[in-house]
Amino acid sequence: MQNDPELNPKYLGQISSDFVKVAELLKEASYQIRKRGFSEHPVFPISKNDLPIGQLLYEAGKMENEWNYYASFAEEFLERKLIEDKEVFVQAYKDPDEFCCLFIVDKDFTNFLFIPYPVD
Repeated sequence: MQNDPELNPKYLGQISSDFVKVAELLKEASYQIRKRGFSEHPVFPISKNDLPIGQLLYEAGKMENEWNYYASFAEEFLERKLIEDKEVFVQAYKDPDEFCCLFIVDKDFTNFLFIPYPVD
């Protein structure tokens, strides 16, 4: 449940450069998910293809982004059996005010990635 140490730095760079285009909007979405009591553990699935999990927030190309960004939370991942143990997930989960929990779904990589929000 950590950032994959085998993740290619070039691949991480591609995700990071796309993420900065929507980071502030995802940070606000994370805040709203928590504030409204949906979950204390927002998760943002991203993919270049359509995903059947979460709600589409930002379609690829709408903000010069290459990825589709969805909004979800740990409980949906538990229901779909994408997370086996909530306690393990919660222990690995990083501060949602500082880090965005992305769930990357791509042909080369499918895993959670905690990426820091850019500092203002």
